[in-house]
Amino acid sequence: MLSKFKRKKHTQQLAQMPKLSQSVDHIKTLYCPTVFRTTLLQMIAQATQRIYMAVLYLEKDKAGHDVLSALYQAKKKRPELDICVLVDWHRAQRGRIGVMSEHNNADWYYEMAKKNSEVFLPVYGIPVNTREALGVMHLKGIMIDDTVIYSGASINNVYLHQGSKYRYDRYQLIKNAKLALLMINYLKIHILSSNAVQPLNSKTRHKICDMKYHVQRLRFSLRQANYSVTENLCYASQDELSVTPLVGLGKKNMLNKTIEYLISSTQKQLSICTPYFNLPSSIKRNITSLLKEGKTVKIIVGDKTANDFYTLPDQPFKMISILPYLYEINLTRFLKRMQPYLDKGNLIVRLWKHEAHSFHIKGIWIDDEWQLLTGSNLNLRAWHFDLENALLIRDPKQELRHQRVKELKCIQKHTKVIQNYLELDSIQQYPLKVRTLIRRLCRIRIDRLINRVL
Repeated sequence: MLSKFKRKKHTQQLAQMPKLSQSVDHIKTLYCPTVFRTTLLQMIAQATQRIYMAVLYLEKDKAGHDVLSALYQAKKKRPELDICVLVDWHRAQRGRIGVMSEHNNADWYYEMAKKNSEVFLPVYGIPVNTREALGVMHLKGIMIDDTVIYSGASINNVYLHQGSKYRYDRYQLIKNAKLALLMINYLKIHILSSNAVQPLNSKTRHKICDMKYHVQRLRFSLRQANYSVTENLCYASQDELSVTPLVGLGKKNMLNKTIEYLISSTQKQLSICTPYFNLPSSIKRNITSLLKEGKTVKIIVGDKTANDFYTLPDQPFKMISILPYLYEINLTRFLKRMQPYLDKGNLIVRLWKHEAHSFHIKGIWIDDEWQLLTGSNLNLRAWHFDLENALLIRDPKQELRHQRVKELKCIQKHTKVIQNYLELDSIQQYPLKVRTLIRRLCRIRIDRLINRVL
């Protein structure tokens, strides 16, 4: 259990963090992906100053084409618009896992650039590491003029519900000129200035092996970099609504520390959402401490069938299809240890499942006062390898209560409460191919390595 001294220290560290004042009238929560899609396209069309888009990937499909075309149209309409798209270097140059294709997203970016050659609209690939398995650019945020659109969603048909299936995420619009400028300046100063960062929509693209030195330098500098929230930006007082941008790469970064401060400073109730149940040990220890003190912990996690890597039993089995089962095994082991708290009602675990749709929601809510908007999956990979960011909102007067309650109700809509760990499938109930592979992996402990990097 955490000592009272340590908890007090963590609470003080949260209180002392620099915070930007935020008007409640300028925060808007969207509750479904279709509204997110239409809002994004409308705001791109109405932009007058700048559009900076940081997403894991911008897919070559209907939704991706609509967004990239909208960006080109906005640039043609207003040539003075400052438009920049940042995606992960590795993800842009391969297809979706398990899907063979001669042309990748980067090839498509180049084709679009040739078709719209009268304007310059860079799509930059960000190599956080020389191998995708060892780290990706997982920053989130679309800054349009003075508004930050923050969501964990990337741009493709499923995330934007451009078809029969959707991938459920969170979507917030925050109008705050200082916040938007801070996030853009971070991209310009710490990322776009690096020699490792190259446009993907050009005729020639460097190979990662030729940029190894620059990539290593970029990764080293990103481990030290933070958003520059300085006093001249006007800090918020302790009794007003505020927002703090956070960013980090590596285990001991400021974002990871803040997540630990948040959880350990819980007075009454913690709510946490993650699509993949693979929490770092420090988070699990803090959750256990809260439960021992009689506090309430609510966890919402995607069912294995709501995982984007899940493959139906009658479809061809791929190696990556093992992941949802490994995450369910992690959850089962955790709940088995925590069963007494499930029985008492201190621990409430909900599984999200809605037809063939998938779940991608991440976030933390503390005592009706704090909430964390983040693209981090709160798993070991995010904790150690990926470049992640977040927005920490403090709401001491509960001005956002209505939006917060409505969002959580929407998230809980397609969930069921797990009363006992035995309600989850055991390994014996998995398909034969899955069962066989899991036993082989566990025998040589490769499952632990997979949990760390995927």
